[in-house]
Amino acid sequence: MTEPQRPFREQFTARGLIIGLIGCVIITSSSIYVALKLGALPWPIFFVVLLALFSLKLFSRLPGTKPTNINEASVSASVMSAGAMVAGGLAFTVPGIWIMLGNTELAWWKLLVCALGGVGMGIVACALFRTHFIQKSALPYPVGQGAAETLQAGDGGGRKAVLLFSAVGVAGFFTFLRDGLRLVPPMLGDQLKIPGVAFGVYASPMALAMGFMIGSVPALVWVIGGVIGSFGVVVGGPALLGWSLDFAQDVRVSLGIGLMIGCGVGIALKEVLPRAKKLFAPLVGRNAGEAIVPLRWAPFLLAAIVLVLAFVAGFGLLASLLLVLLTWLVVTMAAQCTGQAGMNPMEVFGVIVLLVCGLAVNLGGVEAFLVAATATVACGFVGDLMNDFKAGALLGTSPRAQWIGVSIGGVLGAVVGTAIILLFVTAYGASGFGPDGTFVAAQATAVASMVGGIPNLPVFLAGLAIGALAYTLKAPVITLGLGVYLPFYLTLAVAIGAAVRFVVSKIAPRWSAREDGMVLASGLLGGESIVGVIQALVVVISSGFGLR
Repeated sequence: MTEPQRPFREQFTARGLIIGLIGCVIITSSSIYVALKLGALPWPIFFVVLLALFSLKLFSRLPGTKPTNINEASVSASVMSAGAMVAGGLAFTVPGIWIMLGNTELAWWKLLVCALGGVGMGIVACALFRTHFIQKSALPYPVGQGAAETLQAGDGGGRKAVLLFSAVGVAGFFTFLRDGLRLVPPMLGDQLKIPGVAFGVYASPMALAMGFMIGSVPALVWVIGGVIGSFGVVVGGPALLGWSLDFAQDVRVSLGIGLMIGCGVGIALKEVLPRAKKLFAPLVGRNAGEAIVPLRWAPFLLAAIVLVLAFVAGFGLLASLLLVLLTWLVVTMAAQCTGQAGMNPMEVFGVIVLLVCGLAVNLGGVEAFLVAATATVACGFVGDLMNDFKAGALLGTSPRAQWIGVSIGGVLGAVVGTAIILLFVTAYGASGFGPDGTFVAAQATAVASMVGGIPNLPVFLAGLAIGALAYTLKAPVITLGLGVYLPFYLTLAVAIGAAVRFVVSKIAPRWSAREDGMVLASGLLGGESIVGVIQALVVVISSGFGLR
């Protein structure tokens, strides 16, 4: 049920914006760590809505200040979360530069320009598409609905704040024991050595939390994908078909990438192209009332992005024009996928843009990754914030207030995300990324595979066809592809988290569904990632900020 809307000035406030921007720095930094460590990034929306609410409640206790309200908290939370998927867009693509090219220098201003270009396109897309995807479509946006319920529940008392910050403390302390003092092994149950399979359970609170958050069915499909990729292909191929281990790994990687990209193709064919004329009409002045704000300025911003990417980032005019046009297609895929399945395979959409641009223009190695990063940032930004707009719609929050807030937060997220990526490569070097590095960076490795050439083209095409068909049949093909591609130790950790949710749902269904369980899971996710960023800062400071 939609709440009545308060005046704009009670929703968009200076204190709410300041709290939101501080939270944006924290969430953006921790999101990059999560994405690089786990190869996936659950939305931090449950974390940020409570962090915003309780911070505002604490602030409003000061003498002479007005009490807060749920809409002010909703806007502040939207500002916080604006940088999360900007961070994911960078983390899922840019480390591929060092995975593929080694100790290559990347100018900070080029990376920042690409991040800001993706955010700029995302800002326009949010204003353009919000009415269609939130009000007119029947998409559930389950994460956004859950965030609205969590915010309403948190508004009634402070018990959830205790749960949230207790979980942050426990996860942070555990991470310090594991990575700082090395008193806890990072892998459990890895005594069984299987050639080509990273068997064991990753000792990670955030991996367990991610499994809890995505639920039983997506996690089960993830496990099925893991069994197919690790045991069916990597173990079964050499044993039954005489494949070499390297060939089996190429088959696994190609199949996993093909399944994920096939899902994106299915979304385009089924959801986006049939509605393209209606979706883009407000941009040219038709049905302008459907946009959050008047968009007369938007074509000029998009033209400026094309020129800056062409002549500052060095993509060239044709590649930049293609990049912007194709990004408009894939951001609608991201919004649709988020609303329908509660997941946003944004790096897959970025790879689609990269492949098409690469067919038309001969991109250099670094430029290819930055093209993918720009599109991925835009897809992550739009997909994530549609959840916030859904929560806002249920709470009666002004979409204009949210849009202004997320525009500011997105720009800050691009700056912080750029800084954190460069911080990590300074702290750990190029070898810190990849299957054997500090950060698995699974998605960036996948993007590197696409830039360097698909390892096994027939298998990739088969996976693409299966993924597209599976999406049309409403199967959760994204988690299947993740399971095929990601290391099996991550799959097991995610599966345990999902199993905990399943058991708890039978014992105490209300606790596990949308409230306390999600709050605790969000805290575990935030605690480990925040400590991980702090540890990277310590490494950089102790090394005198020198490259390794």
